[in-house]
Amino acid sequence: MVSPGVTIRVVLDTTVLVSALLFENGRLAWLRRTWQSAAITPVLSESSARELIRVLAYPKFRLTRPDIDRLLADVLPWCETHAGPIKAGQLQVRDLKDQVFLDLALAAGVPVLVSGDGDLLNLKNQLPPC
Repeated sequence: MVSPGVTIRVVLDTTVLVSALLFENGRLAWLRRTWQSAAITPVLSESSARELIRVLAYPKFRLTRPDIDRLLADVLPWCETHAGPIKAGQLQVRDLKDQVFLDLALAAGVPVLVSGDGDLLNLKNQLPPC
């Protein structure tokens, strides 16, 4: 349990972040309210931010540039940017698109990585305790 007033730093993979942003009544919609109430602080790197923007532009979402800008405005002000070095591969994930989130969490010392990806979830017992 987290004490009131304590903010938890988290890395949210792109799928989780996009779901929280796009589906206001979806199962991950609570995340948006959680970062906007400062209960969590999403941590991004340049590469994870670029990936978010790239995915929001997928044709299947049918988002205009102003739509994307509004969605980014719903998350970026609450984010912390990790600008330090990110070493690849203390632990390896099969999909390189997922590796960036694991490497970011380890490099930034973030205690929570939120993902539904099976490869990342399989590593949970191999990570060092925070």
